[in-house]
Amino acid sequence: MADNERDAGQGTGPETGPETRPETRPETGPETGPESGPGRRDVAAMRQSYAGGGLAETDLAGDPFTQFGRWFADAVEAGLSEPNAMILATAGSDGAPSARMVLLKEVDLEDAEEAGFVFYTHALSRKGAELAANPRAALLFPWHPLERQVRVEGPVVPVPAQETADYFATRPRGSQLGAWASEQSAVIAGRDSLDRAWAAAAERFPEGTPVSVPPGWGGFRVVAASVEFWQGRVSRLHDRLRYRRT
Repeated sequence: MADNERDAGQGTGPETGPETRPETRPETGPETGPESGPGRRDVAAMRQSYAGGGLAETDLAGDPFTQFGRWFADAVEAGLSEPNAMILATAGSDGAPSARMVLLKEVDLEDAEEAGFVFYTHALSRKGAELAANPRAALLFPWHPLERQVRVEGPVVPVPAQETADYFATRPRGSQLGAWASEQSAVIAGRDSLDRAWAAAAERFPEGTPVSVPPGWGGFRVVAASVEFWQGRVSRLHDRLRYRRT
């Protein structure tokens, strides 16, 4: 990573420091419109003005991973629920996009050859199939209470098997069994069939015995080709500063 650049335009994300939480102020506008019934909100009139602070080039770290670490620490300190939750967008060979929320499980260091952001899933899931057909993805960290967001884009590579096994061993036992029971993205007969599959996995791996990694389950690393830090500003004149790999 080397250069960073500023984009003008819309976007949602404060660089006022980790000690303070920026105040979010509602802009003027009716909560109900002429076509809205009692208690129903007019969606078009719902908006907030971001007044927490700004983000300048001089505020940024020399690399995006250090900068991400700073903002992530702020999100944790602010008490955000699941600050490692991120939206993952993929597209298959037909180009049709899909998005879902996943959890960040690792951030590589800047000097790694394929430095990026790691998540885990099953290869037979929709996202796994789409990444097999089109190994590129975009991530979004929506830290709304801090009026910040981080966007990541780049190619995707599989996590080595040993790295996957090391991570899988740290998961709670219930989550390990769930990985065996759940056929991600597949249609099932009902909740009962899922519960039975979990019970079968629990019987296969009795309490006190290690649970192995299910076939096809593993990690993906989104190699950071670009990382954008977004800071909300008043009048929708948001700050967007982006690092690009050169």
